[in-house]
Amino acid sequence: MAQAAETARTVILTVDDDPGVSRAVARDLRRRYGASYRIVRAESGESALEALRELKLRGDLVAVILADYRMPQMNGIEFLEQALDVYPGARRVLLTAYADTNAAIDAINVVDLDHYLLKPWDPPEEKLYPVLDDLLTAWRASDYRPVPSTKVVGHRWSARSSEVREFLARNQVPYRWYSSDEPEGRRLLAAAGADGQRLPLVITPEGTPLVEPEAPELASHVGLATTPTADFYDLVVIGGGPAGLGAAVYGASEGLRTVLVERSATGGQAGQSSRIENYLGFPDGVSGAQLTDRARRQATKFGAEILSAREVTGLEVNGAARVVRFSDGSAVAAHSVILATGVSYRQLRAPGTEDLTGCGVFYGSALTEAPACQGHDVYIVGGANSAGQAAMYLSRGAKSVTLLVRGPDLSASMSYYLIQQINDAPNISVRTGTVVEAAHGDGHLEQLTLRDTQTGHTELVDAQWLFVFIGAAPLTDWLDGTVLRDDNGFILAGPDLTPDGRPPAGWELDRPPYHLETNIPGVFVAGDARAESAKRVASAVGEGAMAVMLVHRYLEQS
Repeated sequence: MAQAAETARTVILTVDDDPGVSRAVARDLRRRYGASYRIVRAESGESALEALRELKLRGDLVAVILADYRMPQMNGIEFLEQALDVYPGARRVLLTAYADTNAAIDAINVVDLDHYLLKPWDPPEEKLYPVLDDLLTAWRASDYRPVPSTKVVGHRWSARSSEVREFLARNQVPYRWYSSDEPEGRRLLAAAGADGQRLPLVITPEGTPLVEPEAPELASHVGLATTPTADFYDLVVIGGGPAGLGAAVYGASEGLRTVLVERSATGGQAGQSSRIENYLGFPDGVSGAQLTDRARRQATKFGAEILSAREVTGLEVNGAARVVRFSDGSAVAAHSVILATGVSYRQLRAPGTEDLTGCGVFYGSALTEAPACQGHDVYIVGGANSAGQAAMYLSRGAKSVTLLVRGPDLSASMSYYLIQQINDAPNISVRTGTVVEAAHGDGHLEQLTLRDTQTGHTELVDAQWLFVFIGAAPLTDWLDGTVLRDDNGFILAGPDLTPDGRPPAGWELDRPPYHLETNIPGVFVAGDARAESAKRVASAVGEGAMAVMLVHRYLEQS
């Protein structure tokens, strides 16, 4: 028999409308298999189907189904036919009386019956157990392996499905993807009572179905922390990119009660990078996901709390406290705050791109989409490092990768090592002086109109995949009226607040702002959101650490 650990959640289900017979079957099954298998008993076909659907949603395995032939409303063959839709791999056994053997033989063709047993089956050691032993051995030899605990059922060109997959992947939540057009996807939809009109369907590890879940709901169901454990901290870090994670690591490791708040997934833009090769200490390169995962684990090891899917909408000063307000109306307060909100890619304004976002048009690497690009022609808009890293990654499987660059060459914004790699890649081409004029497609991207910026000439090309890496827009609108920013929305700090040698308006301390301190004492900025920042991973991590040092200095003098 199988080891108990191997089959801890594996089920043998029995259904019989006669309570006495049902109990007797379950008793004999538990006596022989109860140590290794969970025995589930039902007294009608409908209740048994309901139990199977619940097991399916939870991700449990069903090895064998035993059904009585003569049941009212739904006989054993009808039940097994429907059970086959839910668990096609389970072995099927029909319990029959001698007079029903012809029906049992017919059932072999109808439901691909594995065996039929005549009642009574006494003694079970001779008539029941040998049959089930053989069926369980055959089942264990088949491909019955469980899927990861979280399941996502969606459509290939569903924008929301793409967003959910990216959210789970970037938060290091293992999941299994099922297309709603495939048999297993349809089985999961049916088990959840969903018609597939609203996608995606996410099935949590506990078997709870979520239809088109928003990020906070999804996060709370897949084990991500969304609620702070305290009302007051020494330090609140807003943003989970390299600067925010660096601040969380150094803050928590140096004894500050630290909470990091991230609106989507830790890692920021760097977390979406397929490969970072110029980060100190990684001569062979490291993916953004790997770097993010290590940093996140490091921060939590030192005791930092990390809250996911929490959007910050306001910052207030309340005496010595700095109050951070969330979109749901709740708040958390602290002695100090580090703003590490990072930047987001600017949106393409070309006609058609907005409607096709998530349906062939993606912002950032969208690494969950990369496997589907195998053998296809891929277009990338942008000329900085993130675009170059994505081009190298996608070129491994794509038929061709075309970089569309507005400027005359790549040297103005891309690192030399990446330019050399792109030049050496046989299936990557660079089109300079080229922009996307329009995107076309019915439900998903099918074509692009490209325009030469010098001649004005346009060209229509076939395209299913467009990845956009253009510019950087700071995520700081929520700070309007509170924290001083430049004309582009980047946060001013330190010397930038005192260009004429005088402190900013409203500054009441007898010292000038520290290097990374904003116009609000005790509120600091680190990383890409800061005006004139370097926009590199290493500098962002360094600023996160430096900001914590300045937080200590602020707290000592407060």
